[in-house]
Amino acid sequence: MKRTIFSIFIFSLSLIAIGQVRTMENKAFQRGEKFRFRVYYNSFLTGKVTAGEATLEVKSEPKIIGGRPTYHVEGLGWSKGAFNLFFKVDDRFETFIDEEALIPWLFIRRTKEGDYERNDDVTFDHYKNIAISRQKVNDIPVNVQDIISSFYWARNLDTRKSKIGDEFNFNFFLDDSTYTSKIVYQGVEEIKVATGRYRAIKIKPMVATGNTFKEQFPMDIWVSDDENRIPLKGTSGIRVGSVNFEIIGYSGLRNEDLAKIK
Repeated sequence: MKRTIFSIFIFSLSLIAIGQVRTMENKAFQRGEKFRFRVYYNSFLTGKVTAGEATLEVKSEPKIIGGRPTYHVEGLGWSKGAFNLFFKVDDRFETFIDEEALIPWLFIRRTKEGDYERNDDVTFDHYKNIAISRQKVNDIPVNVQDIISSFYWARNLDTRKSKIGDEFNFNFFLDDSTYTSKIVYQGVEEIKVATGRYRAIKIKPMVATGNTFKEQFPMDIWVSDDENRIPLKGTSGIRVGSVNFEIIGYSGLRNEDLAKIK
């Protein structure tokens, strides 16, 4: 359970552009955007117990990698209170997402969760379809994502004509492996979080099974039903209770119109 709670978060490349990368319009986010989340455990016996906090931020300064402008995104997660006594968490993830293609050129991971520690730096060459980590050179499929860039790509999916059960497929790269994944559309609902009540799109992301998740679709996630696609809430059931994240603050949104219910 403890691992599950926190498993939900420059150097330039010298690339010779001998191929092409896709073009994908970004309507959802901009530089300067920042989200802040509460991460908590919830059960009938304990109620909501805060385990930590997390942030996602698109840095204000543009970064050029291999001659291409990128969005520099940083995700941080840390434990709080009593959780620091028996399972201290200090995580940092960074990705540099191509401004026109919404694919990553560089991914940085610094993970400390209890006794577990994992550090990696992955450079993506989308012209040669390889990813170079600290350990080895890996073949990758076209337009592969990392675990952070996949979220920013997904925020730009067009769900206006989607029906419940429709799927959006993608590949992501993590720990020297490529995973085939999908997002399943679950319709539109009204939900209440710390920042208010919203009309929200409900989705189920497919995750990699293993020590953390035993099921392929263990989570429900709600994002605002507007062009910002603000990540409002997520929940994953466990044997007793659930682990959750909930937005507690945001700033620097790209679009003024929100799906917030007055």
